[in-house]
Amino acid sequence: MSPEEFQQEVVRLRPRMLRQAERFVRSSDMAEDIVQDALLRLWTLHDELHLPLAPLALVLTRNLALNALRSKAMRSLDEAIDSPDEQDAEQPYARMMQVLETLPPQPQLILRLRHIEGLEYKAIARLLGSNEVAVRKAVSRARILLRDHYLQFSD
Repeated sequence: MSPEEFQQEVVRLRPRMLRQAERFVRSSDMAEDIVQDALLRLWTLHDELHLPLAPLALVLTRNLALNALRSKAMRSLDEAIDSPDEQDAEQPYARMMQVLETLPPQPQLILRLRHIEGLEYKAIARLLGSNEVAVRKAVSRARILLRDHYLQFSD
């Protein structure tokens, strides 16, 4: 891919990459850093890349965002270990992941596919051999179950 083609693709893809990163990290500054890192990594490979660049760029952005969340969760766990008097509210991601692991396999799988992997309902339906409406209902039920478990653990 030529530098000009790469630049045109970046101009077109950057807003999508930013939206995807923000969905995971919920911070525009952190999302901006993630996208910059993704674009830098893609630039180092631009001679070997081919169009369309979107699938690779979006997967790379998702993976970098997940890595950022994991690293943030690990820092929160380290801080909690260093100062055990801190409340659970200061580490909501790690706590939510612990609660998620207590769910039955099916709701856990559906929530992981939707919210951690970032798959669309249609893709989840294909993976599970179901239809999109059923997956939406299953995700809704799993969210309610997760909320109930979360509240149960906070008591």
